[in-house]
Amino acid sequence: MGRNDSILLVEDSDSLAAVYQAYLADEPAQLTRVASGEAAIRAMTDNPPSVLLLDLKLPDMSGLDVLQWLNGQRFEPVVIMITAHGSIDVAVDAMRLGAIDFLEKPFDGARLHVTVRNAMKLSRLQNLVEGYEADSARSSFQGFIGGSLVMQQVYKMIEAVAPSKATVFITGESGTGKEVCAEAIHKQGPRANKPFIALNCGAIPKELMESEIFGHVKGAFTGAQRERKGAASLADGGTLFLDEIGEMDMDLQTKLLRFVQTGRFQRVGGSAEETVDVRFLCATNRDPWQEVQAGRFREDLYYRLYVVPIHLPPLRDRGQDVLAVGQMLLNQYAKDEGKKFRRFGHDVKLVLSRYQWPGNVRELQNVVRNICVLNDGEQVTVEHLPQNLCAQLDELLPERELSGELEFEIEQTPEFVIEEQPQGFVRPIQALWLTERQAIEQAIDHCDGNIPKAAELLEVSPSTIYRKKQSWEQME
Repeated sequence: MGRNDSILLVEDSDSLAAVYQAYLADEPAQLTRVASGEAAIRAMTDNPPSVLLLDLKLPDMSGLDVLQWLNGQRFEPVVIMITAHGSIDVAVDAMRLGAIDFLEKPFDGARLHVTVRNAMKLSRLQNLVEGYEADSARSSFQGFIGGSLVMQQVYKMIEAVAPSKATVFITGESGTGKEVCAEAIHKQGPRANKPFIALNCGAIPKELMESEIFGHVKGAFTGAQRERKGAASLADGGTLFLDEIGEMDMDLQTKLLRFVQTGRFQRVGGSAEETVDVRFLCATNRDPWQEVQAGRFREDLYYRLYVVPIHLPPLRDRGQDVLAVGQMLLNQYAKDEGKKFRRFGHDVKLVLSRYQWPGNVRELQNVVRNICVLNDGEQVTVEHLPQNLCAQLDELLPERELSGELEFEIEQTPEFVIEEQPQGFVRPIQALWLTERQAIEQAIDHCDGNIPKAAELLEVSPSTIYRKKQSWEQME
């Protein structure tokens, strides 16, 4: 391990913390221990660790909440979750939020040593990569929020193309941020101090589209009571962004092609030719080549515009970016609406992560705005979600449904107790493992063979019961 390696242990039990610290005493790394999630956040803010040993159950918040907070930070420690309440679902959630390993109590010193050393190796490898690519872990860029790999590639593409005058063709589903991308290219380039003019070709009637782009002279058509500049003139020296360009009428595409080739145009109803210096950016939510093949988009215009393509990924393919974007929106909308919301509850984070977001970031904006307008509180719960998400909770949160069924059935089941013995009866002393086995088997029989239900009654994880049953079978 390197001299700068550091480990942050987040464990609220003093006795367990002492055991783990003793296990790691010989490791050449600085070990710091805190006892709460808030203390962990403060410690990482002041001095980001190489490795984070994070207990799932903390007195003030869940370890998953700490993991979620980490997703919005510029530093990325290697995270190992520790819990006595292990389950596949929790492990999957922890891995989804960025943990690389999962230790279930109790574990011995050898297991901890191997896990921590592997984490240290991974941390040093990440630092080497970051040394070569200093900006690889950006969590935001020019209006975009998110640090996923696919977005890092978008950021690099924007930086590479921005200094050029080459035409950029931005593709992506509706709501993925195509105009944000166009503005980022403009702001990163040499025209940043010049106008950025955006025109949505799908929102303007086709009979008015030519005037919107090129402007018109007085009397050019009914209602043209004065001369008017179009987007081409307004963008002179700067950038003209034509959004949803696939919606443009074929006849107008011909005029646009000449404008792109020469920089010259005529206003509607005019005869004088104007020349401007414009950087062209365009976007569509369709496949432009399929539009060419379908006869809806001119092939020569396609080749003129499709110089540098940038594809924006849908939100469902951006991993935990959805939570980072959601948190930013929650902070903004809560402030706008005068509400107290500060964070999403654990179940809500799972819903946001698992939902497919067909409307992408725009749909997420609507969901968070709906929550802030209609509700209040410090934490967003599933009860605050709008109807379209609540209707899918059984699919998005199947473990919640199972948990609810167990709680109901347990409440309806007579209390599980060890049978009372007559006064004066002395139970024979037997091995502890045998007493434990009898208690587990009695609980399983009581629950008609339902091990998850038995584990709930015994307050252990189902995996513990399965593991013990396997060890008994090997002894027989």
